[in-house]
Amino acid sequence: MTLLVALTGGIGAGKSTACAIFASLGAPVLDADLIARELVEPGAPALKAIVDRFGHDYLEADGRLDRARLRALVFRSAAARRQLEDILHPRILHEMQARARALEAPYCILCIPLLAETGQARLFDRIVVIDAPRDVQLARVGRRDNLTAGEVEAIMQAQASREDRLKLADDVIVNTADIGSLRAQVSGLHARYLQAGRTRAGASV
Repeated sequence: MTLLVALTGGIGAGKSTACAIFASLGAPVLDADLIARELVEPGAPALKAIVDRFGHDYLEADGRLDRARLRALVFRSAAARRQLEDILHPRILHEMQARARALEAPYCILCIPLLAETGQARLFDRIVVIDAPRDVQLARVGRRDNLTAGEVEAIMQAQASREDRLKLADDVIVNTADIGSLRAQVSGLHARYLQAGRTRAGASV
């Protein structure tokens, strides 16, 4: 059975970059955000559930989800955010688990930005947190997404705290230096996860 490694971190911590490095080393990577996009394609049950709850105003003219409008709603309304999470999170988790079960690999990375918020940590064999200080997150996101400090702060306030994420961690990657440092840390964990996954597979034979 494939070792399931959940990877999480706050906005701007470097999750996508870390996942890209894991993938370059040959590890399968399942991304909750990408799966969420697939689940709300026109005709999908999740999109119908969102429209039933929030209305047709949250659709584009071509029938696709108006992500920007829905994002604005859930950032200003905690109740709306919880309702959207109730629709999406169980479906995302189910799809990720199904894809992970179909893999033949020693381990896989499941990138779940809201792992701490969803209470799903117990479902995975190991949890790796990509960590960076608040000021580093603010600077990165401001440059990347052209957002003001206030806009980035609002996003961060809607997420679990850095401390809460670190409490869940079996492994921590500190992403405050250059790409070489990040790559070295990921490579070290890759070797450990490969060994753990192969040991598990051997024990189950």
